[in-house]
Amino acid sequence: MTAIAPPDDEQGHPGQTAGRTAGQPLLPLAGQTPPMRADAARNRTRLLEAAARLVAERGPEHLTMEAVAAAASVGKGTVFRRFGDRGGLLMALLDHSERLYQESFLTGPPPLGPGAPPVRRLEEFGLATLRHLAAHRALLLAAEPEACRRFEPPPRRLVLTHLAALLREAGAGDAELLAHTLASHLDVALLHHLTQRRGMPLERLEAGWLDLVARITRA
Repeated sequence: MTAIAPPDDEQGHPGQTAGRTAGQPLLPLAGQTPPMRADAARNRTRLLEAAARLVAERGPEHLTMEAVAAAASVGKGTVFRRFGDRGGLLMALLDHSERLYQESFLTGPPPLGPGAPPVRRLEEFGLATLRHLAAHRALLLAAEPEACRRFEPPPRRLVLTHLAALLREAGAGDAELLAHTLASHLDVALLHHLTQRRGMPLERLEAGWLDLVARITRA
């Protein structure tokens, strides 16, 4: 997924919103495009919408500059001038879908957007995110081709099998799905990020694990 700035700064404080202009996302996309003329922005959106339709119909592996030009009824040179190459087009398409997704929960209507109770918004955020990922799965995986391989190594599968068995024994609902939830906490990249980049002590992660287990297995 296209990288976005975290909601908190590196010290763990709430992200600043001072000076934000109306309509600007609180979590700006890393690849955010500079301001452009209204007609240029409309043309760019039209090209991205054509590209999105092609990806939905054929998959990202079949996305070409020529196909986008034909779908948008413009010359091929227009697409190259706007995005540079196929890689630039894919990144712009990711930014476009991410922007719409972000706006839906940052400034959209409740219950996903502001104005609903926090638990309700959490529920809707998870559902909206799952639907966003499912809708753009092929494009997102094309941008991160290694993402799925983390679930393939035998040690990972063994951990998931072990967790699922324990959850079944504890009578904790959908054991297979919950095993993945627990396993996501036991990720070396996450541990490195939280301990080395965010300065969290290991004891905090351990306490979080015990709290997560207690919540999942609570009758």
